[in-house]
Amino acid sequence: MIEIRGDKKVLITPISEEDLADIKIGDIVWLDGDLMTCRDVAHRRLVEYGRELPYDIKDKAIFHAGPIVRKIEGTEDDYEMVSVGPTTSMRMEKFEYEFTKLTGVRVIVGKGGMGPNTERACKEFGAIHCVFPAGCAVVAATEVEKIVEHHWDELGMPETLWCNKVKEFGPLIVSIDAQGRNLFEENKVIFNERKEAAKQAIYPEVKFIK
Repeated sequence: MIEIRGDKKVLITPISEEDLADIKIGDIVWLDGDLMTCRDVAHRRLVEYGRELPYDIKDKAIFHAGPIVRKIEGTEDDYEMVSVGPTTSMRMEKFEYEFTKLTGVRVIVGKGGMGPNTERACKEFGAIHCVFPAGCAVVAATEVEKIVEHHWDELGMPETLWCNKVKEFGPLIVSIDAQGRNLFEENKVIFNERKEAAKQAIYPEVKFIK
């Protein structure tokens, strides 16, 4: 579902395809609810090796991130988030279509853009990709209310599936919407057009440079 809080548009898991219908590239949203960290190895296990995820992410969100967590003293198996910065999403590009198809994930969060596989997945299965601002890993950790589960610990801390409850996690910039539009690719066209015009204006001023 979607809730408007002041000037914030907050997606709350579980998220439906209808919830994402009016969200467009360039929009800024926040997230409440379930967010699982999920990087290269987890994608490969599911897509290439056919291993089911031990946590249901249908209509929920994943974060391409390798966090730093620490055990809470005096507890048997409780952890808290220390830092959770985004991983470059393009590393997961070759897996993302099949991953989205198999899991039913609705919101994919990471760093930088993604390509045709993810565009296709978002359009066919009603999902979006969002960018979390780089350099804000500690801020992101403060938006994690609780680590509720963790799985595949044998992969090491960055690749473990950390299953979190988050509150107003963001800001998240929508880079691929559920219509398959890609903000990064569309901006490339615009910026290249501007670049050519700028180059033509600059060349006469720097013609002395060989």
